[in-house]
Amino acid sequence: MKIVVIGGTGLIGSKTVNRLRELGHEVIAASPNTGVNTITGEGLAEALEGTSVVIDLANSPSFEEKAVMEFFQTSGNNLLAAEIKAGVKHHIALSVVGTDRLPDSAYFRAKLVQESLIKSSGVPFSIVHSTQFFEFLGSIVASGAKGEAIHLSPAFVQPIASDDVAAAVTEVALGAPINGIVEIAGPEKVSLSELGAHYMEKVGDPRGVVADENALYFGAKLNDGSLVPGPGAHIGKIDFETWFAKQPVKA
Repeated sequence: MKIVVIGGTGLIGSKTVNRLRELGHEVIAASPNTGVNTITGEGLAEALEGTSVVIDLANSPSFEEKAVMEFFQTSGNNLLAAEIKAGVKHHIALSVVGTDRLPDSAYFRAKLVQESLIKSSGVPFSIVHSTQFFEFLGSIVASGAKGEAIHLSPAFVQPIASDDVAAAVTEVALGAPINGIVEIAGPEKVSLSELGAHYMEKVGDPRGVVADENALYFGAKLNDGSLVPGPGAHIGKIDFETWFAKQPVKA
């Protein structure tokens, strides 16, 4: 089966591409640096010729309000139009747990628009809602910096390792379209501020963490239900300690 992975050279994309190839599928790792650009449309028609499944793992290079909305609108419209012409049978997109619960976040609003485009396109689809990746903890910590302290919400999160995300996306891609949403998350539910403090200790960052209920998460205030999955979510196997032990950068 021919599968095109948009964003196929990125963190989740490269892992997903490798898994699918190991299973014997013909896989194109599509990205601007391989000649496929969903913003300009360059190379899309050629890449999708004869394709059964498209996995969209592309992410906006900017989280600024206008830029992120334009990215997901333009990319989504171009990709879905090309899929319709090519007769693609299954569109998979990676999105975020809580997309519909955090309207104050420009990023989440843009992801919700992306999902709406998919649902109204007529292309059979599956949307994977993932919790935050362990690999993004450094960026999350950086976003909470205020002077010499890190302000993070004490709300619960349930982060997941990128390997578990790739495994789940692969499984969904090889199944029938569900025309709905599946949630995936890591095995441990923990306070974001506690996890941030633990991560900083692990990497040798001496700054303190303030558990701040008013701290924003990429523009949105969190509660304990904002970023955790509901019942029936697919739970990954890799916990924080297992993930961190395999990281190349240590304290």
